[in-house]
Amino acid sequence: MRVLVLGGTTEAIRLAQLLAERRDMEATLSLAGRTRDPAPQPIPMRVGGFGGPEGLATYLTENGIGALVDATHPFAARMSFNAAEAAATAGVPLAALTRAPWTPVPGDVWTEVDDLAAAAAALGKKPRRVLLTVGRLGLGDFESAPQHAYLVRSIDPPGEVPLPHARVILERPPFDEGSERALMQAERIDVLVTKNSGGKATAGKLAAARALGLPVILVRRPPRPDVTTFHDPAAVMTWLIRHARAPAARGV
Repeated sequence: MRVLVLGGTTEAIRLAQLLAERRDMEATLSLAGRTRDPAPQPIPMRVGGFGGPEGLATYLTENGIGALVDATHPFAARMSFNAAEAAATAGVPLAALTRAPWTPVPGDVWTEVDDLAAAAAALGKKPRRVLLTVGRLGLGDFESAPQHAYLVRSIDPPGEVPLPHARVILERPPFDEGSERALMQAERIDVLVTKNSGGKATAGKLAAARALGLPVILVRRPPRPDVTTFHDPAAVMTWLIRHARAPAARGV
């Protein structure tokens, strides 16, 4: 069975590693191309878009894809809706692999907002020192709050940063609580702004903010299509194996 994995997350890489061990599956990992120089993968990789849901449906049909897995970032909602529409059009089974969202625990001081524009507004008028970890493509939403001093963390260089008081640090997760706490203390951070991406790789910043008593402005996840969803790559493999065996049982 041919499997297409829409990737870009740690979970997608873990699934790719499991798929590489299967002789009864031929898998391809598709990346949107937003991260420069992606790391080598254990299965064949393609980079770039499909041309909307119609283009993805055509790809699924022309390449004989037997199952589609949406393992994109929790905030890549447009791609998830495209995947759902394309899978329905092509008649291909679809499952989503995503991280469980973070939930507050005692000691957290969270302000949850719906989008980045609301996060910028939630910072208030008084200048603050902000640790901003929302991805390089979301920096423009903070132009409305230029009075703050931003420490912007990004995997890839963001290019020209549209903020007058900003410094960029380039780092790749995972980040543990200890290093995050040291960073916040050294930079005299007043508030953390981030997205509710979930997962363990970047949860250290929330634990650090909790330990230091710092407030967190957390952007809620956007709505996603109602499809079969898993939080564990191994569970996705079980689902894929079941679908791989189904055609054989029918004599196809």
